[in-house]
Amino acid sequence: MSFKTIIEPFRIKTVEPIYISNASERAAYLKQAKYNTFKLKADQVIIDLLTDSGTSAMSAKQWAGIMEGDEAYAGSNSWQKMERVIRDLTGFDHILPTHQGRAAERILYGTIGGAGKVFISNTHFDTTRANIEYSGAEAIDIPVPEASNPAVPHPFKGNMDTEKLKKLLQVHGSDNIGAVILTVTNNSGGGQPVSMKNAQQVSEICKDAGVLFILDCCRIAENAWFIKDREDAWKDATYEDIAKHMFRLADGAVMSAKKDALVNMGGFLVLKDEKLALECTNLLIITEGYTTYGGLSGRDMEALAIGLKEVFRPDYLKYRIRSTAYLGNKLTELGIPVMQPIGGHAVYVDAKALYPHIPAHEYPGQTLACRLYELGGVRAVEIGSVMFGKYDENGKLIPAPLELVRLAIPRRVYTQSHIEYVIEVFEKILEEKDNTKGFKITYEPPFLRHFTAHFEPL
Repeated sequence: MSFKTIIEPFRIKTVEPIYISNASERAAYLKQAKYNTFKLKADQVIIDLLTDSGTSAMSAKQWAGIMEGDEAYAGSNSWQKMERVIRDLTGFDHILPTHQGRAAERILYGTIGGAGKVFISNTHFDTTRANIEYSGAEAIDIPVPEASNPAVPHPFKGNMDTEKLKKLLQVHGSDNIGAVILTVTNNSGGGQPVSMKNAQQVSEICKDAGVLFILDCCRIAENAWFIKDREDAWKDATYEDIAKHMFRLADGAVMSAKKDALVNMGGFLVLKDEKLALECTNLLIITEGYTTYGGLSGRDMEALAIGLKEVFRPDYLKYRIRSTAYLGNKLTELGIPVMQPIGGHAVYVDAKALYPHIPAHEYPGQTLACRLYELGGVRAVEIGSVMFGKYDENGKLIPAPLELVRLAIPRRVYTQSHIEYVIEVFEKILEEKDNTKGFKITYEPPFLRHFTAHFEPL
């Protein structure tokens, strides 16, 4: 028997107060933040949908595990627990703990990257692309064609275009490919899942070409839910077994555990090749810490080991995917254009379609992010030409393919009424959308500009 109401499969034990600001206060806060939502203080935000990374609420078992954290410098009991869980899930022998995912990216892509190297992905996310390009290498995105149209539904819009992959391997040559990276789910592409069939095809192509195949697996449990739900061959498998099979297709994986491991800090790099693992281990020790903690405290490792098991519980994943879809479907009913179908960890609003009168160089996504905050204290993030736009040799903006705003939902944090409030804020967005004006950038750094850029309203 199924019910229409989506209930949280947990009880609330501890609460944190939210300051309910008014519109004039928020206008002042946003101006002080240079109209960059990253620069807002947390206590100035009512509903924080900036990211689902590191913002999860941990379970009672995770908090209990923290009290058992073994802080020995080398070979702690907490490390052994985390190592066992990761090895069982991923199947890899070489496990390198890091303080978060981008540290694992820096270590791996700094080792195998460099000038002349090319990395190919369904879609590189911001820190992945930055770590690759910082090494001097080139990052190329080849999502399936359906990914370019937010309104077109497709069960696995996060897939990689395998025909383009074959052509790129021929054009650049296997020796010049740093790695092929499959991001599951595809965050920059709207939180869309990758099918097991696509992962198998990518794996076979890479194996035939002798090219390294890496999973960016920070949301692999959520991806497993979509595979079980939409891919008939896997309908009888457990979510954990689906994830295990996908890991076995790859040569390595990078994980920000701040997502599907349900922790506030942590990550890891796992590899099959011993020689590459040794090279990365040297860099790990220099920059992160010893091989059995890598920038993590024992208590972090305890929580991570527990979270990696909790995330695959069927009742949790059902709640997670259905509650995200609830927000996306309600916004669609209002007439808000969102990425279809709804992804696992976030709802992506198509700001280009919402504000057709605001051109890319006036940043419609940033505009929407600012209006959401000013009208209702909801913090979101632009994933468009601020995050991924580039300039040509004349300094003219090359827009990103999509102008999205991501409403990333923290795991086990907000209740149904919080989501209903967000829907009401969008009702106000619709009322004023035709008169909304864009923004210009007044300051930007050379890399990852969306984190620290300054804006002014036009």
